[in-house]
Amino acid sequence: MAVEAASKATALKGRGFSRAEEFETGVALAPEDPHKSCGTISRMRPRLAALPLLLSFMIGLACTIAKERPARAFAEATGGEALERIFWKEIQAANGTEIERVLASNYLGQTPAGSLDRSAALDQYHQWKLSDFAIADLKTEMTGSTFIVTYTITLNGTAAGQPLPSPQHMMTVWHQHKSGWMIIAHSVSM
Repeated sequence: MAVEAASKATALKGRGFSRAEEFETGVALAPEDPHKSCGTISRMRPRLAALPLLLSFMIGLACTIAKERPARAFAEATGGEALERIFWKEIQAANGTEIERVLASNYLGQTPAGSLDRSAALDQYHQWKLSDFAIADLKTEMTGSTFIVTYTITLNGTAAGQPLPSPQHMMTVWHQHKSGWMIIAHSVSM
């Protein structure tokens, strides 16, 4: 029993208690130095205080280093501007399959020449040979699961051998369906 008490006293003395012998008497023990009793915690305080600063620095660095990558497919788009840019890139690439996929079955287009349903709009886009385009003055408004995008576009290319008129003022209405974003309406003015 005396050996056991001596080993406990030694253990307490190693933790900063000077009167380890008081362990045997049952009298409350006081640490030699109040900061030493929680040695591990007190040594960790400066590190813990620096942790939020370190985390802020790392997040800031990650945001600075990580370059924003524009969406390359409709599934990657997170906003109206990205949807429009991808739409025109698909027309430029003459990717009829993707254009057909994003025009809703109830699509309605309005041009200076008149109204276009889905079929007429697809026929028109298939005739285009778009070499380049530039979008300016873009504004996006989101209402529920619908984006309304307005902008001015300059088109370089031909349609049925004639130059495409430029600039054109556009308004596109994108609606999110189960299968993804789809154009339900499009308006063009010169």
